[in-house]
Amino acid sequence: MRLRAAAVALVAASALVLTACTGTGAETGTGGPDRATGTGSPSADGPDREQARDQARALAALGAVPKTTAGTMRLADGLVPPTNRWFSGLVYGAAPQPVFPTPISWQVSDDGFAAGLPVVSATEKTIAGGAVQQVGLDLGADRTLVSAYDQVSVTVEHRDGDRVVGHTVLAQGSPLVSYTAKAGQTVRATSSITATGDGPDGTTTGTIAADGRTWGVVTSGDVSGSAIELGRGGTVVLFPVPDDATGKQVRALSTAAASPLQQVTLARSSTGTATHGEQRTALGYRTAARGDTVIVPQPGQGATGLDCTGLHYATITGDAPVCTGDVLRFAAPSLQADDRLDLSRLSSSERDELTGQVRADAGAVSEASFGADSYGGGKDLYRVANLYRLATQLDLDDVAAGLREQVVTQIDQWTDPEGCGVSGTRCFRYDDTVKGLVGQAPSYGSDEFNDHHFHYGYLLSAAAIVADGSDELVAAWAPVLDLVAADIASPEATASFPELRVYDPYAQHSWASGYSPFADGNNQESSSEAVSAWNGLARWGTVSGSRSTAELGSWLLANEAVSAQRDVLDPDLRAFPGFEHTIVSLNWGGKRDHATWFSADPAAPAGIELIPMPAVAAEYVAAGGKQQIGRVLDEAVPEGDYAVQFGDYLLMYRALASGSQATAALAAARDLPAEDIDTGNTRSYLLAWIMARG
Repeated sequence: MRLRAAAVALVAASALVLTACTGTGAETGTGGPDRATGTGSPSADGPDREQARDQARALAALGAVPKTTAGTMRLADGLVPPTNRWFSGLVYGAAPQPVFPTPISWQVSDDGFAAGLPVVSATEKTIAGGAVQQVGLDLGADRTLVSAYDQVSVTVEHRDGDRVVGHTVLAQGSPLVSYTAKAGQTVRATSSITATGDGPDGTTTGTIAADGRTWGVVTSGDVSGSAIELGRGGTVVLFPVPDDATGKQVRALSTAAASPLQQVTLARSSTGTATHGEQRTALGYRTAARGDTVIVPQPGQGATGLDCTGLHYATITGDAPVCTGDVLRFAAPSLQADDRLDLSRLSSSERDELTGQVRADAGAVSEASFGADSYGGGKDLYRVANLYRLATQLDLDDVAAGLREQVVTQIDQWTDPEGCGVSGTRCFRYDDTVKGLVGQAPSYGSDEFNDHHFHYGYLLSAAAIVADGSDELVAAWAPVLDLVAADIASPEATASFPELRVYDPYAQHSWASGYSPFADGNNQESSSEAVSAWNGLARWGTVSGSRSTAELGSWLLANEAVSAQRDVLDPDLRAFPGFEHTIVSLNWGGKRDHATWFSADPAAPAGIELIPMPAVAAEYVAAGGKQQIGRVLDEAVPEGDYAVQFGDYLLMYRALASGSQATAALAAARDLPAEDIDTGNTRSYLLAWIMARG
């Protein structure tokens, strides 16, 4: 998410008092039914006490934001507020928003909830599968709050006044809506239930026909018409019946759905090497009976170990297989985190040309070259750090020394715990309500936790480049930069940060909106800035000597890159013939758009998926090959004129087609007007990138 109205906050220094995880304005709740502690609350087996104390001391030194933007939250006591999640819209804002746990939609209703299997359609620029209310339960509830969550699932507590009525569990990759009553009650479905037989463990199975869709029902209660009589701890599980399912298949799915879903565990691992290995993910879908359940992998995800039925659900990313099992496993090819272009194949004339350009670009760098906000300032640091790296590779020691000094001066301020007391900008403060760092001055809604990985990824990348090989700089910067890394990608929940704030391990990509105040769910616009952020995280882990940070960064990098290939840059769009574009640039929970937040120019959708082209980008952005590159560029620059926003990145993308395309891209890059070179880029890096393709 990229809101184009940046708020600049000039704040005075203030003390930070670290408190318990209860957020200001949060409601209190009881937690889910028999629910183990998830990543929504700090684990008793979390980081060691010394590390936790160090983190708390470092945060206290930064000081607090003058005022949180969170407002009143529908969140149980003791939970770290979940920003940047597919379900964040349930927590923040005046009223709960619809959410999209693939493959279904779910929303709070006046008395309970409503669910649906979205009807997917496509227009020229949009693939839509918005929230629909096909079935639901009247629970006699008048409000909700999130009472537990993990990386994939969420538990919603339903209340009538202060009385807890029951809990609903939803999860990415599950078609189940699992409701458990807190005490004896009668709930009513939105339509009459047709009983179909007896299920396992004394349950009753049935179906509900509504709005052209049949839903399966499995309940431990007594069914009469649309009413279900539940005892204490009684359950109702709903799921959409796939098209063309036979009676036998529906019975099998009802058996797998009989035990309510409770939580989803996450395990990550790697195998092989950084260049010839895999980054593996295992999502364990845990039910009350600890048996198999219904799992829906993403189209093209390459899931293994499941028993798939041959049935499918239509989703906005294509037809998703309907399977049973208890663990969803998939892998992504490892990518070597990299911030160094290979200049070994440059000819002597190219090397001379690049040397001259680096000197020219370096001569234009001054103190005024660095922005004060967390996004623009980060991009400026990244631009000059890349220029420094080129100077070192070209043995321009005098140029490199000057550039290094300027970047160090800037990062010294960003990592000074008392930096906000100096100028009020180029520094961080801590929001103890939302549990995260807010760069000062905020931009594009970063004080609402939008885009943190985009912003902070640039800073981590720049720091890794300049601090590489310098124990002194690492020691000076690590106290704050390790907090920056934890803000966007803490490996586990702590008293100060949530686990993996922005990353969705089922979707294999990040979400950019902090509070997600949208009826279409959360969204992300720039897959490439997300990939770049994880590249920067992995590089900072390596440079700072943190193996855990480097390994986590590598896992995130590989998965985000796979998602960018599969869903954005080279998507399979055969199921959506009405969609008339080659890439999908703005992805939501409930729709996919060929659009951006900031521009209607045809170059913008492609450009925002390429920026800022770190060295590692060459390994994934051209996955579709020469033909896909050509199709994308035909849309982005139909007249072949690269003097447009992101024209520099489009030329770098063109160079990946190699041969005559790389030659033409180099010629165009030499003549590209300076105003069409992005603020995160230089002509030096533009030329070096293209030359390195030779």
